[in-house]
Amino acid sequence: MINSKLKTRSQEISDKEISDKKVEFKHIFHDIFFIILGILAASFGLKGFLLPNMFIDGGAMGIALIVAEITQIPLSVLIVAVNIPFLILGFKTVNRQFALRSIIAIIILAISVHFIPFPLITDDKLLIAIFGGFFLGLGIGLSIRGGSVIDGTEVLAIFFSRKTALTIGDVIMILNILIFGFAVFVFSTEIALYAMLTYLSASKTVDFVVSGIEEYLGVTIISDKNEEIRIAIINKLGRACTIYSGKKGYIQLDEPVKQIDIIYTLITRLELAKLQIEIDKIDKDAFVIMHSIKDAKGGMIKKRPLH
Repeated sequence: MINSKLKTRSQEISDKEISDKKVEFKHIFHDIFFIILGILAASFGLKGFLLPNMFIDGGAMGIALIVAEITQIPLSVLIVAVNIPFLILGFKTVNRQFALRSIIAIIILAISVHFIPFPLITDDKLLIAIFGGFFLGLGIGLSIRGGSVIDGTEVLAIFFSRKTALTIGDVIMILNILIFGFAVFVFSTEIALYAMLTYLSASKTVDFVVSGIEEYLGVTIISDKNEEIRIAIINKLGRACTIYSGKKGYIQLDEPVKQIDIIYTLITRLELAKLQIEIDKIDKDAFVIMHSIKDAKGGMIKKRPLH
């Protein structure tokens, strides 16, 4: 009897380990896919737009491009060399797995830039700045989604933000001001100005990719007619919601504290107007709090209830 229980327990542990390994491998393949896609996008942005027209970007890539112009050292070598100090810092600042993934991603990026022939897309300076930045930012964003970076300046920004009063955004801005200042002397004022446009395009694309393609709003609703509002959210918007208990705090001193159910739901920005209409139909005085949710998964977010 005891042996049977031990075997059953051992089998349960074995099944759990197998299940955990499957989940881990699934995430690893998911991350590898995003990193490879990111490397290809960044390579296309560099060789299809920026490099043939002597345009630069901010961050470590901008430093590599400026040094390549001054020294004539191959860019593929400089991509690795410039990022190495940042990634060594990444071992201490973030974690070992992140740093190793980033080193491998940057080496593959350098190989891609050196060996893969991408066609020249355009010689229009405005298109080069915008779309070169877009594809470079797409590559950086996808790599971050895969748990690595192909531009190490983010690691430097994290390090300084922990050591000083500066934010990550402040450090990146200061670094890029210095890079664009050098670009004026190495290239020209015009190229430096276009580089700023490239950087803006890249940074906005990174934000878009990393934060999530579909931005959601978290909505908290406090109303005495919470049950009617809950039903409206489910039936009219096709969204799920969570109910949690609270207490009304705005009362007279001699009044007892009143318990109330609070509704929390997640919607897209496109559904906001419809939600407000449904709430106003039921309770115009309902207290509604909204805040941005960059990304979400699971639950009923992608599903619709059966009718």
